[in-house]
Amino acid sequence: MLIQSTLPNLLHRGKVRDTYALGSDMLLMVTTDRISAFDVVLPNAIPNKGMVLNRMSAFWFQKTAHLVPNHFLSLADAPGLAARFSGQPLLRRLPPEVARQAMIVKRAQRLDLECIVRGYIAGSAWGEYRRQGTVCGKPMPKGLPEGAAFPQPIFTPTTKAESGHDQNMSDQQVLDLVGAKLAGKLEQASKAVYQFAHDYARQRGIILADTKMEFGLLDGQLILIDELLTPDSSRFWEAAGYQPGQSQPNYDKQFVRDYLISQGWNQSPPAPALPDDVVAKTSQRYIEAYQRLTGERLDS
Repeated sequence: MLIQSTLPNLLHRGKVRDTYALGSDMLLMVTTDRISAFDVVLPNAIPNKGMVLNRMSAFWFQKTAHLVPNHFLSLADAPGLAARFSGQPLLRRLPPEVARQAMIVKRAQRLDLECIVRGYIAGSAWGEYRRQGTVCGKPMPKGLPEGAAFPQPIFTPTTKAESGHDQNMSDQQVLDLVGAKLAGKLEQASKAVYQFAHDYARQRGIILADTKMEFGLLDGQLILIDELLTPDSSRFWEAAGYQPGQSQPNYDKQFVRDYLISQGWNQSPPAPALPDDVVAKTSQRYIEAYQRLTGERLDS
């Protein structure tokens, strides 16, 4: 959807999210229906994707607040919003179709890295392991099949590129960027959130294979920002069909990646358009992931 492009106070347009200023200490974060793969925005939108990601992030921010603070304040279509944020005229003018895809968050100083926790070997990690027996440059046990669980979840941060592909970061690069104390906190917090969400999802028949998190600083305190544990930022596998040694049945955008790989795309812009059936199945998978994980029905 493109209607949010007419709103004032646009601060940043990312691959999926558009961020608007709400005074000096808050932001309106609109999750669009855009989808990216291999760090390239595709020409198709995925119906209901923005609403799913917005609401799923809100769900997880609230579920994990006891582990690490986060930037979430409210969904933009929450009851009583006008009274709660009476000094924000932008919120009163939000079209309903935008409000359902938006949240109000605290403004923080973003840390320029992405914190990835992997519990299972898949995706780019599997490709690297097959070539050289490592994941993000770190030696791994021999003989792991695709989709196998690591003995313990591993922390594999990357750069946060505004354009092009994110790059793996070594331990020393993370230390150079944020310092030893903050690097330790990032790894500890990331693993704690992953483990909590993995165990929660497992009870609902879904395996959280890996996930990406972003952090910021607010008044010197480390907080989670951006999105959290969505089908865009995570690999969700169907537990009932899980079997190491193969590509797993999933509820994330791996379905889109697989299609693009089958077309021989070189992963550089421009990306090919998705056919209607891939768009529809992707939307369906995102909605099912939300409903299974949250237990809530999502009315499109």
